[in-house]
Amino acid sequence: MTQGLKRYQCTGDLHFITFSCFRLNAHLALASARTLFEETMEQTRLRYQFCVIGYVVMPEHVHLLVSEPSEKLLSTAIHALKLSMAKKSVQRPFWQARYYDFNVFTEHKHIEKLRYIHRNPVRRGLVKQPEDWQWSSFRHYATGKRGMVEIESFWTAALREKTKAATESCKKL
Repeated sequence: MTQGLKRYQCTGDLHFITFSCFRLNAHLALASARTLFEETMEQTRLRYQFCVIGYVVMPEHVHLLVSEPSEKLLSTAIHALKLSMAKKSVQRPFWQARYYDFNVFTEHKHIEKLRYIHRNPVRRGLVKQPEDWQWSSFRHYATGKRGMVEIESFWTAALREKTKAATESCKKL
């Protein structure tokens, strides 16, 4: 392990994660590759039971805002995500080793990182507005609609409450 790298896991914090394609090659330049990454991330989210608060898939890197998994270390889940995507791709190697991890423990940082994630495609000149980039959690926050990756937000919390109330109502019948 490289000296100086410190990860603070098992803290209950959210984590802002960034990882890049090997040598910043645009392995995710094609829409089909970005969509495959979203599918892989959702499978990994379900397997490791963590929440995705926000994400963006860029042509050569990914940003995530996620919770810690319920039973495994976040580093294990990220490793599994990267490995699974790499196995599905023809590019070798696919990812740079390791990833950047920043603990998000205040509401201010939570909002800051989510805005950074959603504005990334605009800053890069890929689109004019965040809602124009399909491979991001922005549309979920704007509309409440579920995309390929389930996002943990006020929308999903409200839907859970609505579903719970409907289930309890049906039990009474």
